[in-house]
Amino acid sequence: MAEPNSYEEQRRRQVEENKRKLEELRLHRLSAAVREAAVKPMPIQELKLRYLRPPPPPTRRSGRVASLPKQPDYRDKKAPRRGLPPDRVYATDEARDYAFTKAKELNNQLSSAHPSFIKPMTHSYATGSLLTIPRQFKKSYLPRFDEMIFLVDEEDGEFPMPYIAQHGAIGTGWKMFAIGHNLADGDCLVFQQVQRTKFKVYIIRASSYYEKDHC
Repeated sequence: MAEPNSYEEQRRRQVEENKRKLEELRLHRLSAAVREAAVKPMPIQELKLRYLRPPPPPTRRSGRVASLPKQPDYRDKKAPRRGLPPDRVYATDEARDYAFTKAKELNNQLSSAHPSFIKPMTHSYATGSLLTIPRQFKKSYLPRFDEMIFLVDEEDGEFPMPYIAQHGAIGTGWKMFAIGHNLADGDCLVFQQVQRTKFKVYIIRASSYYEKDHC
């Protein structure tokens, strides 16, 4: 009976030894994993995500501060473009009617051999990039396709600019003509077609209404 007991005892001891070695191996691997995690660098993707996080929301102003009047802004403001009036100036109805009446009188004095039309100036025409032509005049006398035309002022200066047939308007170049001749709201222009693509332009200024009593 002693031999079987000796075998069982030896087998028990071997099993316990194996368990002890297994536990030691697990603890060794665990400690190694802890050391590796301690020195392992953060993944690049996670670093990117940290940098891509949205900024924190702006700090809200307290009700007491928000109720204060807005402080003046002392930063340099962008200078207005040269050549354009800083403020809009509108003609009075009397000055506008006076300029239109004088334009009609001049138009009636022009030769009937050359068609003409009157164009009252608004603020947008006096400072804008386009000048539209009256529809009936466009249909009767102007080309059906885009073409260069010439405006001739009262000093015989010629100003070439494109005619945009689709819109029935004078395009690039009109703004410089308007600024160069100091056109303003209320002025009236008489366009006389002296040639197929050339117009003599007469300017009747609304401001002359205020000068007529001093002549």
